[in-house]
Amino acid sequence: MVPRYARPAMTAIWEPEARFRIWFEIEAHATEKMGELGVVPKSAGKALWDWWATNPTIDVAAIDAIEAVTKHDVIAFLTWVAEQVDAAGFTGEARFMHQGMTSSDVLDTTLAVQLARATDLLIADVDALLAAIKRRALEHKHTPTIGRSHGIHAEPTTFGLKLAQAYAEFDRCRARLVAARAEIATCAISGAVGTFANIDPAVEEYVAEKLGLTVEPISTQVIPRDRHAMYFSTLAVVASSIERLAVEVRHLQRTEVLEAEEYFSPGQKGSSAMPHKRNPVLTENLTGLARMVRSAAIPALENVALWHERDISHSSVERFIGPDATITLDFALARLTSVVDKLLIYPERMQKNLDRMGGLVHSQRVLLALTQAGISREDSYRLVQRNAMKVWESDGALSLLELLQNDPEVTAHIAPETLAASFGLDYHFGQVDRLFARVFGE
Repeated sequence: MVPRYARPAMTAIWEPEARFRIWFEIEAHATEKMGELGVVPKSAGKALWDWWATNPTIDVAAIDAIEAVTKHDVIAFLTWVAEQVDAAGFTGEARFMHQGMTSSDVLDTTLAVQLARATDLLIADVDALLAAIKRRALEHKHTPTIGRSHGIHAEPTTFGLKLAQAYAEFDRCRARLVAARAEIATCAISGAVGTFANIDPAVEEYVAEKLGLTVEPISTQVIPRDRHAMYFSTLAVVASSIERLAVEVRHLQRTEVLEAEEYFSPGQKGSSAMPHKRNPVLTENLTGLARMVRSAAIPALENVALWHERDISHSSVERFIGPDATITLDFALARLTSVVDKLLIYPERMQKNLDRMGGLVHSQRVLLALTQAGISREDSYRLVQRNAMKVWESDGALSLLELLQNDPEVTAHIAPETLAASFGLDYHFGQVDRLFARVFGE
């Protein structure tokens, strides 16, 4: 995790103290339930919660010092808790913790809690982004701009439609995150190799309920990693959607295009060498951050194939990708929201670019008009293209409409005034309201 690209709420989920607090809750809930079942004294669970009610400080350094000797993180934690519980006057009660459990019961269930909490923040981030996109889309619902294919002028669209496309994409991202959260939020308290030989399944059900998780239907000694593979793949898809919109902004900010640009704050500097520069640094940053989030998907997929009932080859990977992917994606979503919210949009430049190539953007309408006038599609295409190429080669200095109106093969079938009617923008925007209704439901 790089502090530069981290926000406090998401970072807090992955702090050692937060992890240890979840560990304790799992152990205490399990001990409490085992007390109800008569497996351990009821006083054991009560003692743990009574100590916890004193709001003890989690001494991360002390736990780490024990682990330096034991070489086992869960044992180090249990040892430290037992020392604290004994010191608080509940001597001997902590020995009943972890009855019939294995380390993965604690570690995997904790990771599920952390990822679920992280996803709640990511979903809230997407909601904020959707609100910003919707506001700007409605603002520019009818703002004409050029649509491009292969980076080349194609046909007119509106800037609102561009943003509506982004809204629909991030709405799908939200649904994927909701599904990913459900997929990852499972609890496994099943003991060594997952047979429940030394622990009642009722304990697992109780802990799952207390932590807001569902029960893993069947585990080995670990929660199956196909769940995690799907989760991190979902984050990767969200990151790609972030990059798609970021790249669009970067293109629109190019000097030759300049239809929109990132907000440039007072006192901001674009270059150490060139005082005139206003660079798309935020969206370029988002492209880089998206690459980092996507980099978590491959190791998560490779974690699926563990040996037999358990190995720990996945563990080191998840210590990286769990915090890094969620923290980075959280930051990226917030940054993109700010970019969209403050985006400088230039309708006049959009119109100028629409007019840039002498009416070439209306070539399809003329093509269709000629076919409807009785000319074959092949001949219609030939007539429009030969005039369009003259405009192209003149770099827009010539007018496609004027060339067509002076082409006797064309005017033999279509009157000049009828040709002029094929060069209006409104024709292209007849379905904008319908498309907005599809996307926004209004």
